[in-house]
Amino acid sequence: MNIVILAAGQGKRMHSNLPKVLHPLAGKPLVQHVIEAARRLAPETLCLVYGHGGDVVRAALDAPDLTWVLQDPQLGTGHAVMQAAPHLAPGGTTLILYGDVPLTQVDTLQRLVHAARNALAILTVELPEPTGYGRIVRDAAGAVQRIVEDKDASAAERAIHEVNTGIIALPTERLVGWLARLSNDNAQREYYLTDIVGMALAAALPITTTQPQGEWEVIGVNSKVQLAQLERIAQRRNAESLMERGVRLADPARIDVRGELICGRDVFIDVNCVFEGRVVLDEAVEVGPACVLKNAQVGAGARVAAFSHIEDALIGPDAVVGPYARLRPGTELAVGAHVGNFVELKNTKLGAQSKANHLAYVGDAVVGSRVNIGAGTITCNYDGANKFKTLIEDDAFIGSDTQLVAPVTVGRGATLGAGTTLTKDAPPDTLTLSRVRQVSLPGWQRPKKAKK
Repeated sequence: MNIVILAAGQGKRMHSNLPKVLHPLAGKPLVQHVIEAARRLAPETLCLVYGHGGDVVRAALDAPDLTWVLQDPQLGTGHAVMQAAPHLAPGGTTLILYGDVPLTQVDTLQRLVHAARNALAILTVELPEPTGYGRIVRDAAGAVQRIVEDKDASAAERAIHEVNTGIIALPTERLVGWLARLSNDNAQREYYLTDIVGMALAAALPITTTQPQGEWEVIGVNSKVQLAQLERIAQRRNAESLMERGVRLADPARIDVRGELICGRDVFIDVNCVFEGRVVLDEAVEVGPACVLKNAQVGAGARVAAFSHIEDALIGPDAVVGPYARLRPGTELAVGAHVGNFVELKNTKLGAQSKANHLAYVGDAVVGSRVNIGAGTITCNYDGANKFKTLIEDDAFIGSDTQLVAPVTVGRGATLGAGTTLTKDAPPDTLTLSRVRQVSLPGWQRPKKAKK
């Protein structure tokens, strides 16, 4: 089987410098949804016809299984498929898809391809308001006679609600032969793919139609209004799928999944949460309102409170995060760890039962188990040029308003008094504190970045 995806259009009504097919829907470019559906059909050849913004489109989507076909100039849908014709594997079936129609389901396409064995199969849909679409005109026996464009239709034909989606499948040899016979003798001076319907009738090739689950499967995007409408449809479907698998959503209309969200049993997600990349929520996880999670894994029983931002981080079972916490890339929380309000962790491992509950920054650090990090604590990991690590061993207690000037180690069971500025290692099981007078050092120079 061959699949041709038409993605050369400019999308003038998008009013954007970004090519239309690269505008995001549920976290992925429009055409990426189409490519992924096509791949699940395992075609021998997968052609992407591109044109407007070609270099940008190729840079965003290039993959070994894609055959890139340039359409320049762009002279209609028939002309676009003409450009792909030399790349099609002979025999079998060719399926034509559109890069700006992102939600067509794989099972719908499988039915269409199956119907195209020794036939021209057209995906049609019944629309309550079909204005602007080509109508499917049938004879008294119900056989397709032709497709008539809206502007060319009679009053009786405009009353027809069954319309052409443009998605078709047919034997490859028939397609290639008919493409060579297409004409641009029309007002637009373009080559229309729909003209092959008349050729199929003339050749006595059966014409069959298949319908999708619903209108949403074949909605195309031509403006940002339509893009927003389709986004809500996609998100509603995501929400329904999550709930069918046992996830409890406070409001299915207020969740955005912009990637892959995998949930265990009894997960609860409050309103206005955003999930990006690949996020895994294990059993009984609770996510509070207005949280953003990107490429994160949250262990069973953990709780993420409101307005927390988590990116490229691992949260262990029964941990508590937030509200208003930020976990940056490289952060790992062990079992039962607590990260409270206005605490930021970056590239830090926080051990089991350890706590940083208030107003702290811990970066480039390894923190042991049962450690308490007081409010206002900062690991001074950056000297203006280079990064350094802080090690805090098990059972240490870090007093409030402490600065740990890395590289530095706090020994097991050590206590740092409030307001300490630690510049040397603190011995285990000992109270360490600093009380210094203010001094200025003439001639001191900032360090320079070390060469790698």
